[in-house]
Amino acid sequence: MYMPELTFRGDEALFNAKHKIAFLCSRDYPASVVQKSYEWALEQKNAGNCVVSGFHSQIERDVLHFLLKGDQPVIMVLARSMYKRLPDEELKSGIEKGNLLIVSPFPDNVKRSSTYHSRKRNEFMVDLSDEVVIAHQSEGGMIAGLAINKPVYFL
Repeated sequence: MYMPELTFRGDEALFNAKHKIAFLCSRDYPASVVQKSYEWALEQKNAGNCVVSGFHSQIERDVLHFLLKGDQPVIMVLARSMYKRLPDEELKSGIEKGNLLIVSPFPDNVKRSSTYHSRKRNEFMVDLSDEVVIAHQSEGGMIAGLAINKPVYFL
């Protein structure tokens, strides 16, 4: 697994959760994916499963919202350097509660995400996880181009 110099915010012990599930969804997705993603998020929350994602697309952010209502581990992987200040209260609350870990695999000089950094972030998430769940992948998009050597499930 590619292990860059990592920066953490939150409980670093969450990084060693026994079974991690990467969740990915393209920025463009059909309406049929929305309800399936919400139901999947609630299943993971209720089962106590650790979900790893960039939580970048709207569906991924919605999934994060459901997950942070539970107590299971959640790992957010950034496609940029670590936040100097958390962008919203929900992230702050997750860290304070102890079930959210934010990870950055990029140095401090990467202030904004880019296509390159998003691709590297996605590769890192897949390497870190034991299985991958894809809500939707756009044809020819970044997710479709990922080399995944783990079990993959589609919603």
